[in-house]
Amino acid sequence: MDQAVPDAGTPPADAPPWTCPFCSLLCDGFGVLPQADNSLQLTGSDCPRARRGLSSFAAQPGPAPAPLVNGAQATLAQAVSAAAQLLRRSRLPLFGGLATDVAGARALYRLAERSGAVTDHLHGSALFNATRALQDRGGFTATLAEVRNRADLLICLTRPSDNFPEFFRRCGVGDTSLVAQRRLVYLGLEPDAPSQSGVAVDALPLQGGDLFTTLSVLQALCASRPLPQADPALKALAEALAAAQYAVLVWEPARLGEHGALAAEAVHHIVNALNHATRAASLPLGGNEGGGTVQQVFSWLSGLPTRTHASALGLEHDPLRHDARRLLADKAVDALLWVNAFHPEPPPAAGVPLVLLAHPDTPPPAGGEPSVFIPVATPGLGRSGHLFRTDGTVLMPLRALRPDGLPGVDQVVAALGAELEKAQNA
Repeated sequence: MDQAVPDAGTPPADAPPWTCPFCSLLCDGFGVLPQADNSLQLTGSDCPRARRGLSSFAAQPGPAPAPLVNGAQATLAQAVSAAAQLLRRSRLPLFGGLATDVAGARALYRLAERSGAVTDHLHGSALFNATRALQDRGGFTATLAEVRNRADLLICLTRPSDNFPEFFRRCGVGDTSLVAQRRLVYLGLEPDAPSQSGVAVDALPLQGGDLFTTLSVLQALCASRPLPQADPALKALAEALAAAQYAVLVWEPARLGEHGALAAEAVHHIVNALNHATRAASLPLGGNEGGGTVQQVFSWLSGLPTRTHASALGLEHDPLRHDARRLLADKAVDALLWVNAFHPEPPPAAGVPLVLLAHPDTPPPAGGEPSVFIPVATPGLGRSGHLFRTDGTVLMPLRALRPDGLPGVDQVVAALGAELEKAQNA
């Protein structure tokens, strides 16, 4: 059995333990201390994502901000009733954003079924790259604990610390008590790994300047197919992969480009070829803002991920046709329910009636369409919750760091469903 991943950093004794919800590493070794100005100070880490996330909760919350209906303050009950009316009039609503936790995702799936909605996450395009490759070819992935305790060769198709600043510390890179000597190889990228003892870092150019071509050549070499035209550096890398005790290919679905599913399939092919003779796996990094959690929840409730339409004919999964950006650009939907409980970012300009469940500092809707804005609590800050870690194997509990009196996404969505049911039965 793999050992649990140790805490990333050691907070002071007076800082209560906290699991950070602002990236899908879900680091649980941080501490947070309230300051005299009511801001929240991160301890045990200097992670910029965590600090940026905490900065949007700087002021000590007073009374919970009121919901808005067409720009005017309303009670929660009035806002829920108005939102239910907008959804009830819609023939094809879109549920987008979906940046929430397990409880919120469960409630949203039930409401999507009741409303006949199409669903897509804020990071739907990146999730599609990973999901499509998994659907077509399957995959063999590593956990963070396996990388930490076993991986002696990491092939980086991305710069992990750009979006996951704690990645190298979380994976024990540089801790020679775990793995005496590690090698990191970056394909077509400038390394971002810190210089540490016991870690060798290399960078190789892409063959033909293209990632997919490079992966295809490497795949053939790992399968022992003769390729005289292959770059000698790639031949040497294939030999190193075959000789490694545990090789891991680290990649981000969001950084694979428009046809990233093909590159993801190539990664899986390489891993499959290596596992005939040695031990190898891939580690996709993604699922921030609850993306991985929503995929898991929707899949276990229905057998299908997001980008699925709960139509009268049943569930219709079409990851190209049900792209939220495409649906909005083509004016193919007539209402938008947008959810983002983590960051105060405005929803996309939709030109359709909008129901917004979001961080309380999100700019309220300013368009001419009917709108409802209901501020919701952030899991891990204003209320407790659960999120899946990036490796998909661990469900992390989130403690309410500073309860703010706001309802959770699941509570608001459940109330919306009850309003719709009441109207249908009237």
